[in-house]
Amino acid sequence: MLNNLRVVLVRPKIAGNLGAVARVMRNMGFSDLRLVAPEADPESEHARQMATHGVDVLKNCQCVATLADAVADCGLVVGSSARVGGPFRRQSVGTPKSICPKMIDVLPSAPAALVFGPERNGLSDTEITRCHYTIHIPTVADCAALNLAQSVAICLYELRMAFLEKSIAKECGPQLSSPPANFAHLENMFARLQGSLEKIHFLYPPGGPALMHALRHLLARALPTAKEVDILLGLARQIEWASHAIRHRSDRSDDQSSE
Repeated sequence: MLNNLRVVLVRPKIAGNLGAVARVMRNMGFSDLRLVAPEADPESEHARQMATHGVDVLKNCQCVATLADAVADCGLVVGSSARVGGPFRRQSVGTPKSICPKMIDVLPSAPAALVFGPERNGLSDTEITRCHYTIHIPTVADCAALNLAQSVAICLYELRMAFLEKSIAKECGPQLSSPPANFAHLENMFARLQGSLEKIHFLYPPGGPALMHALRHLLARALPTAKEVDILLGLARQIEWASHAIRHRSDRSDDQSSE
């Protein structure tokens, strides 16, 4: 089951951090490491030195171009951020201890991704909006930022503890009747839904992006199945059809009035 947990590092810059992350993944029993557009070289000597017993994790890591590529098949995507608040970072924020059990619940039926941003700035607002939940490690305000590998270690420790607690109790958390829809399916639905809501002016500047972000989180937290996402796609198509029909009737009415 732990093989379904994926650690994703977005644009990592320091080779030593790649090795340190690989090491702690091996310590905690995880092996799937994805690097999104890495600036650091996972094959460098420094990375291998820091990996120690996690060299195999480092050697087998996959490099991809975008975050979407890294998590396309995942049922749950959790980002990590030192910054919270604002329209894009106040949704579904929690500590590692509160959010990691939700990931363990998903793992029997679908992959789940734990996403970390580059060392200097972390995940962008756009990348955060693609996550179902955001983990915030409650450090002190005047020294909030942790080293990348330290953040990964804290989160993987809580994931392992959640896994062990469920194993000892002989429980796997709430069983999902069907696996959740994957990231790519969700993104397709959200894009179609956003377009249809813009047509009826439910989403409009300047609050449109923040409102869509809130709607994304409302729907994504429910972990909809593929069939349920198809229902939402049908809803988006029906909104588009109704908008077109109303506009067409209005145009005909205007034409008749002018006659």
